Parts: sequence; C-alpha cells; structure tokens
Amino acid sequence: MNAQAFLNNFGYLVNAPDGVKRLREMVYHLAITGTLCAQDDAEGNGAELLETMMEEKQKRIKSGLFKRTPKLENLKGTFSDSLPGLPETWAWSRLVDIGEISPKNHFDDETPASFATMSTISEMHGVSPKPEERPWGNVKKGYTHFADGDVVVAKITPCFENGKAAVMRELTGGIGAGTTELHVVRPLPGLEPSFIYNFVRSPYFKIVGEAHMTGTAGQKRLPTEYFATRPFPVPPHEEQKRIVAKVDELMALCDKLEAQQQERERLFPVLSLAAHTRFAECPTLEYLKAIFDETRSVLSEDLRKTILSLAIKGQLVSQSDQIEHTSTTLSNHLDAREKVARSLKLKRPLSPSAVFMSGFSVPDTWCLASPDQISAIRKNALTIGPFGSSLLKSDYRESGVPLVFVRDIRSENYGGPDTRFISQSKAVELESHTVQTGDLLVTKMGDPPGDTSIYPKGRPSGVITADCIKLTPCNEIVLTEYLRYALRAPELAQQFLSQTRGVAHKKISLGRFRVMAIPLPPLEEQHRIVAKVDQFMALVGQLEEQRNQKAKVATAFAQATVAAITGTKTKAPEHMKAPKTELITKLETGTKPKATEGAPLAKIIAKHKGSITAKVLWQQSGLEIDTFYQQLKTEMASGWIVEPVPAVMKEVVSS
Repeated sequence: MNAQAFLNNFGYLVNAPDGVKRLREMVYHLAITGTLCAQDDAEGNGAELLETMMEEKQKRIKSGLFKRTPKLENLKGTFSDSLPGLPETWAWSRLVDIGEISPKNHFDDETPASFATMSTISEMHGVSPKPEERPWGNVKKGYTHFADGDVVVAKITPCFENGKAAVMRELTGGIGAGTTELHVVRPLPGLEPSFIYNFVRSPYFKIVGEAHMTGTAGQKRLPTEYFATRPFPVPPHEEQKRIVAKVDELMALCDKLEAQQQERERLFPVLSLAAHTRFAECPTLEYLKAIFDETRSVLSEDLRKTILSLAIKGQLVSQSDQIEHTSTTLSNHLDAREKVARSLKLKRPLSPSAVFMSGFSVPDTWCLASPDQISAIRKNALTIGPFGSSLLKSDYRESGVPLVFVRDIRSENYGGPDTRFISQSKAVELESHTVQTGDLLVTKMGDPPGDTSIYPKGRPSGVITADCIKLTPCNEIVLTEYLRYALRAPELAQQFLSQTRGVAHKKISLGRFRVMAIPLPPLEEQHRIVAKVDQFMALVGQLEEQRNQKAKVATAFAQATVAAITGTKTKAPEHMKAPKTELITKLETGTKPKATEGAPLAKIIAKHKGSITAKVLWQQSGLEIDTFYQQLKTEMASGWIVEPVPAVMKEVVSS
C-alpha cells in the first residue's frame, strides 16, 4: 500500500478504534522516509550535509567540546534490519555519528538550572517539558544531563512504548538534569532537533526498539546501543525544516480529530438515552434497526434493559379487553391453593410488599403478584439452596445427581466439565432442594444479585447449592419464560438491590424474595410479550455482532495500513500467565455469633479449637471458592472470625 492508497482510505482509518493513534504513526513514518514533503534538488542532499557535520564534529573533538563514545561508534550494522527506502537526496547515518550521546554539562554549582522528572516528559506531540528550577550543584550528580536543543526519549517501559520524548527548550540557564531513565542526544549543527524527535516517535524506531528492550517484565529498558546506532535518515537541512512544519500541522489536525471524538464520547450517554426514549415511544423492529444505524448511538446492554422494562410495563404489545383480568385468574389459583394447603401443610401465600408496589403501575388488565403467590401448588415450589448444611466437598462424586452452582445459573451452561455430583442417597436427604426441567433459578448473591436461568429440558434432576433460589411457577397463571424476563428487568433488579442485606457482600433472603412485586399480565398476553422480547433480543444480538464485526474490520485495516506502509508489524501484547498460588494464613474465632446468626465458617473453626488455616477451612466448608470468600468476608466483618497473620499468596510449583 502506498501513501496515496492510504489517503484514499483515510476515513476508514480515522474511524477505527485507535484510528487517530494509527494516523499519528503514519505521519511520523511518512516524515522520516521522505514521503511527506516533495524533494527539491536546490536544497542539496543528505550526503553533503553529513560531510559538513563530520567536519564540525572533528573540530569539536579537537577542542574538547565533543564527548566521543568509541564503543558505540564501533558497532556496525547491528540494528540495520528492515530499512525503508529513501529519496535519492537523503542519506543514512546514526545518532552516534551526528550527535553527542549522553552529553555532560560543566557549570558552576551556583548556576540556575532545570530539573525534570519523568512526569514532566509528555506523551503528546511537541509538548515542551516544564521542569522546576534548582541550583546546578544540587542536580549535577546522579542524574541525566541535557541542554537546550537536546532530544530526550524515555528508555524504560511503559514510558518508551507510550512515546515519552521531548526537545529540551527554554531551560533555566540553558541547562538541566533529570531522571536517569532518559536517553539523550545533542545534535550537531545542520540537524533539526525536532526531526530527531519525529524519528524516535516513529513506528520504524519504536516497534523494532520494543523488540530489542532488555530486562525483566515491568523493568525493560531500551539499550543505549539501539538508541545510538539504529540507522537514521538524513534529509537536506531545509527539507528537515519543511518536514517538521508539516508534521506539526498534521498533528494539530489529529488533535482536532481527537477532540471531536472526545466530544462524541461526552455526548454519547445523552444520545444513547435519546435513542432509548425514541425506541420506547415506538418499539418496532424497523426503529430498532434505525437506532443501530446511528454511529455508536446506543449501548446494546442498555437497549436490552429498555426492552425488558417496556415488557413489564405493558408497553411492548397491545392489551386486549376481551380476556379475563389477571387478578381473577390469580384469585382462582389462590382459592385452589387454600383448599389443599392443609393436606400439604403449605404456608399461606404472601401478597407483594407495599414497599415494592410504591410508584409502580400496570395496565388495567394486569395485577401485581408475589413469587409466593404464583408458585405451583405443592411443597418446595419455592426454596433456597442449602447453606451451611451437611453438604461438604467430601460428598462430591464423579457421577450421580448433578449439583447446580451460582456459576451455572449465570453462564446458563449446565453439564460442563466442571459439573459436580453427589450420591443418590445424599440427594434424597436434600430432596427439598431438587430442581427439575422448567424450574426458574435465581442467584441470591452477586454484583448485583438476581441472575436468572431456566433449568433446561433433557437435563437430569439436580440439587441447588448455596446462594441459589428455586421457583417452580404455576404455568396456568404465569409463563416461566415471562417470569425470567420480568426478573431481569431493571425495575425488578432494583427491588433486589433495595432489599439486599449483609456487610461484606450483599444478598437477598428467600423471605424477601417471596414478597417481591412482579407485574403479571394475562397468560395470553404473556405469550405475545415473550415472543416479542425473543424477537427483539435476537435482532439486538445480530445488530451488535454486525457492529462489532465492522469495528474488527476497521481495526484490522488500520493495522494493515501501518504495516504495509511502514514495513513493520505491530507486536501483539503477550498474555501473562497467572502463577498457581495458594492462600497461606491462619484464621481464629472472634466474637461468638448468636444462635440465630448464620456463621457456618466460625462454627467449623470452633470445632478445631478456635484456629485453622484458610485452605483447610475452605476444604471443609464444602463451598465453591467464590462463595467461600464472600462468606469469609461477611463473618470477618462481623467479628466472628479474625485474621491474626496477614494473608500471603504462595506460588505453587507446577507439576
């Protein structure tokens, strides 16, 4: 791809994620390869300029005004890979040959000078550092020296990768010192400092430089050898000035493009809210497609919430006056339940809490019902998972009755390789926690709680574990699919949040869940609502995937453009491998909990004479690791468990 092809596709590049960043890289590369400005034979050539500079260098060496670095000068062709083509009027050289590497200043201690930390070196183009003033005697030792006209570049990660570099100007007394994590070059006359600055910020210098950094992760540094001897393109002096001016002009344009993007980001929440409002007023497939066509005008997750909110408010489908009101259907169900209550020893169903009903209205043909009221007429239609029960990790088997954890509900991935089992006899003991096809499962803990899932068809009966709520709806008055969507709506999710309890980790109790207020439409309307929600959700998923695919294509184009023009490849970030670790700490009992307070972990510690390691406690608790830590935080916050020794993570040698 040539420069013209790049310009023809400019819009694609700018609109890609990090597009302006890619554009800056392109500008720097075009600048140092002679493509940004036309050449003028009247301005001479780089070879002649180099001869003049070498003469000046020899004069300074003889007079002791130039510090030589023979070790660097003798490195020939070490970093000469992947060189781009140059105009005929340009020449190749190295910074060590045309400038002084790591120069030293010699002034009286009382001389005012500038002192620059790494934080004063900007990542933005052309920003001059703003160092503080200090006496030269206070900074001349143990720091990097520089002076007006010197070019500095950060050598340590991530400062180098982020582009921290500068041309030092307007220093106090014309001199300064600063962080030792800087490479410095003092160019000879004939070489524009700003041209060197563009060079060290170019992908030609940076990408290859990253590959040559040495040291451990987090402490990698760019070698002085690379900085000093990476081949450096030398244009005629006048052309250098024109290139620097053109780069500054284009970087100012990039600043404007970034400002426009930031303004769009600032307005995005407002535009997204407006799009949701318009969709709420006209919830149709055509309008859903239209708001996705507006560039980044909507957040998909927020739109899904809007769809569910419309569903439970009766605004997604039309109501019919020809069907029986839900209140009548619910009343008949409760009457039937009352007749069999004695034989099944059922508690009287509770009405929805007035707290939940406040400020919420539904269509005339709807009513508000509680999960307790719409449960099936049988025992254990509404139960919570065993917490602190006799279910231990030692009860796990390789086969048998599957356990259902919170993670299964959240992922809706049942029967995966991480599935745990218990014996049939243990399942009989926990019969009240059995789940079957069609049961609605809800997480009572999380951030936030309230994830839902329907236990799938074809899956054998299982047993719910800690932090799970099971609801078996009466399908004569409520569809399980509708109930699942309703519990996911933002209004009902807010009910969860407002009624959670706990110190370290919020959770909702079964008692509070039983009296939540759920908008209940007629059964026929529920069918239409579920069908419409399914249709909308499928379309949102398709449009979201299309938008993501466009972003991937744009990103790939931007990367390919940089690679094609610069001849370099962007290095993909390495994924860090997390070490295998185990928690090493001892836990002891603290304040004794009351009998009514749930402190299962403290009770286990008490059985071990009041002291136990965290690892053993977890193994004996029978809890999943996430649930274990949540409960541990709760009991420590309540003072029932204390940590006498700070916890540490010990790395385990992989086998």
